[in-house]
Amino acid sequence: MTITKKLSRTEMAQRVAADIQEGAYVNLGIGAPTLVANYLGDKEVFLHSENGLLGMGPSPAPGEEDDDLINAGKQHVTLLTGGAFFHHADSFSMMRGGHLDIAVLGAFQVSVKGDLANWHTGAEGSIPAVGGAMDLATGARQVFVMMDHLTKSGESKLVPECTYPLTGIGCVSRIYTDLAVLEVTSDGLRVIEICADIDFDELQKLSGVPLYQ
Repeated sequence: MTITKKLSRTEMAQRVAADIQEGAYVNLGIGAPTLVANYLGDKEVFLHSENGLLGMGPSPAPGEEDDDLINAGKQHVTLLTGGAFFHHADSFSMMRGGHLDIAVLGAFQVSVKGDLANWHTGAEGSIPAVGGAMDLATGARQVFVMMDHLTKSGESKLVPECTYPLTGIGCVSRIYTDLAVLEVTSDGLRVIEICADIDFDELQKLSGVPLYQ
C-alpha cells in the first residue's frame, strides 16, 4: 500500500495543538511533542517542563537562545510573562499530584486499552530513559500520544498488548499519528479523523488492531 500524503511532524504538532483547550496546564514530552509549543497561537496555555518551569513559550528566534533557559530535553525555550521557575521536586509534585490537564508524550507502542510503552524497547544494549514519563502518564488528567503510526520496518505501533516495558496502564486518552487521530474508549480505538490519503479499510489493515468510527 502506497501512502503519498500523510502528516509531517510539524502538521502533527499543529493537530495536537488544535485540541488543547484554553487555560490548560500542559506538559510536552521530550522529542516531537515539544513542537506543539510553537503552534498554540494566542491561546492562553500554561506549559510545564519537568526540570522546573511553568509558563514556557515557543522556541526562541535564532541568535536569541539563553543557555539558562531550557526544557527537559535540553532544548532552548522562551519564558512567557508571568512564567516561574521552581525546584525539580516541586515540579514532580505538580506532575504526580494531578495538577496537569494534559501530557503530550511520544510512544513506541500503545495498546487498544490505552496502555503506554515509551521509555524502553527492551533491546539489549539500549539505554533506558524513563525520565518523568511514568509520573506524567499516571499524574496527568489526559495523556495525548504523538507518534508515527508505523515503525521504520512497517509494523503498527498500535498493538493488542504492549510487548515493550510499560510506562503506564490504561493512561492514554488520544493518539495522534501521521495517519490518523484516534480516541481510546472502553470499546476500543475510535477513529476521529483520517489524516492521510487512505480510507478507513486501509487504515484498519495498516493498524493491525480493531478500529471503529
